[in-house]
Amino acid sequence: MTARLEAGERSLLVLGGARSGKSRHAQAIAEGSGGELVFVATAQAFDDEMRERIARHQADRDGRWRTIEAPIALAEAIEASGDAVVLVDCLTLWTSNLLLAEADWEAALAGLARAIAARRAPLVLVANEVGLGIVPDNALARRFRDMAGIVNQRVAAAADRVHFLAAGLPLVLK
Repeated sequence: MTARLEAGERSLLVLGGARSGKSRHAQAIAEGSGGELVFVATAQAFDDEMRERIARHQADRDGRWRTIEAPIALAEAIEASGDAVVLVDCLTLWTSNLLLAEADWEAALAGLARAIAARRAPLVLVANEVGLGIVPDNALARRFRDMAGIVNQRVAAAADRVHFLAAGLPLVLK
């Protein structure tokens, strides 16, 4: 599998579980697409552990990357990136941010789908597949799991290509 989007493809969704290699895979594809590189970060550093995760991801990117922080306004960040190659990491944190902010997540998701459809430059989006495990034991966690599943379905439908990562190995789903 080549580390780039194929001719005519503009968007790729990379799904996988925790530590599946999805971010590394997505970054390699974005870097292989050529052009200016923009990283759209959705993470918010609310604790030391998350600050460490963010720092590790930042260390994995070299000076070619420009970062836009978009914990909520994801569609707007994608639209504002112009003709750059955009890597969004990750949709799952974005979903969590929307849930915790009590934002209209369905409207935000519709806006994201429109931004994906309108995009002419390469766009790579990363998301966790959270629906493969046990049913969460509380209503908030179940609501999040359901939202994340819907986000993944709609983005997968809008994307030109979808990869699923397991143990660092990509499987082309679409």
